[in-house]
Amino acid sequence: MIACVLLLLIVELLNSAIEATVDRISLDDHRLAKRAKDIGSAAVLISLLNLVVVWMLILMN
Repeated sequence: MIACVLLLLIVELLNSAIEATVDRISLDDHRLAKRAKDIGSAAVLISLLNLVVVWMLILMN
């Protein structure tokens, strides 16, 4: 359970690093910059869903 929380925090930190790097390179709208940010956000969402599923499975049983 704790590993899932740590995984979520690590993915969120990596997503923040990606967003900061993309913003540092250029603030202009670019399709690849948007894609990188969207993929990072999707990784956070998947990690969050993983956290919810694991906690629900453990707490319900």
